[in-house]
Amino acid sequence: MSNSAELNELHWLLAIVQSIDVGVVVLDRDYRVEVWNTFMENRSGLQPENARNRSFFTLFPEVDEDWFRRKVESVMTLGTPSFTIWEQRPYLLRFKNYQPITGLEDFMYQNTTLLPLKGVNGSIDQVCLIIYDVTDVAVNRRQLQAANAELQRLSSTDRLTGLYNRGHWEEMLRLDYARHRRYDSQAALVMFDIDHFKAINDTYGHQVGDTVIQQVAELIRENLRDSDVAGRYGGEEFVVLLPDTDKQGAMTFAERLRHAVESREVQHEQHRIRFTISLGVADLSVPTHSHAQLIEWADSALYASKAAGRNRVTLQQH
Repeated sequence: MSNSAELNELHWLLAIVQSIDVGVVVLDRDYRVEVWNTFMENRSGLQPENARNRSFFTLFPEVDEDWFRRKVESVMTLGTPSFTIWEQRPYLLRFKNYQPITGLEDFMYQNTTLLPLKGVNGSIDQVCLIIYDVTDVAVNRRQLQAANAELQRLSSTDRLTGLYNRGHWEEMLRLDYARHRRYDSQAALVMFDIDHFKAINDTYGHQVGDTVIQQVAELIRENLRDSDVAGRYGGEEFVVLLPDTDKQGAMTFAERLRHAVESREVQHEQHRIRFTISLGVADLSVPTHSHAQLIEWADSALYASKAAGRNRVTLQQH
C-alpha cells in the first residue's frame, strides 16, 4: 500500500472516530488521555487540547478509581475486551442527559467497552474506552418494569381497601401452609367481619359503608407486622394470616384489633357512626389436611362470635 493510500485510510479512520455518536477515549498505561473525540468534547465541555495528556481521574473525579483500574489492568493483561452495561453500573462518567424524549432523567445512562490496543511491536500500552448513550433504552426498560410492577400490584390488591385481594392472600396462605408442613412452623389465621354492616349501608348509604370498610383496613395495617398478610375476603369480611404465631399470639392480635375498631368512629353529617367486628381465630397446632381447612376453622370461630353476641374474639376449639 502506498504512503498516499495509508494517509487516506488514516484520515478516514480519524474522521469516523470524530463523527460517530459514541464516546471514544484512548488512555495510556498512566491513564493519560491520548484521543478525545467530538462526542466526548460535546458531552464534557472539554476541548481536545484541554483533555489530552491529562489524567483521566483528574478530568472525571466521580469515577470509582479502584474499580476502573482493575478493569483496565485486566484488559491490558489478558488482551481481551471488557463490557459494562447500565444495569450493572448506570454510568461511568456523569454526563447530563440531553435526550428530548427522556429529558426528565438527570444523567446519561451508559454502556461501556474497554478494548486493548496493540502497538506495532505487539505490546498493549493503550486501552480504548467506548461510551454508548443508552438513556432511551434504559428509561424505556425502567418504565416498563415500573408498569409491570404496578400491574402486578393491582392484580393482587383490593381496590377499595388497598389490602390483598382474595386470590393473592389465599395463595400466600397456601405457601405458608406448605412451609408449615415442611418445617413444622406455626401459623394462625384471623377471620372477621363488620357487625351489622347491612344496617350501616341501609341507614347511611353505601359511600359511608365504603368509608367504614376503609377505616377497618387502615386499622388492620396499623396493627400488622411486616410478615403478616392481610386481605379482604369479600364484602365486609377480612382475613389476616399471622406466620410464626401460636394461638395465644393470634388471640392477642385479634383482641387488640377488636378494641381498636370499637374505639374508631366515622363522621357523617351530624352523625358519629360507631361500629364493631366479630373475630374467629384458628391455628395449626393440630394436624390439617390443607390450607382450606384452616379457613374453615377460622370461619367457624367467626360465626361462633356472632352467635355469642358479636364484638368478641373466639378461638376455634378442636
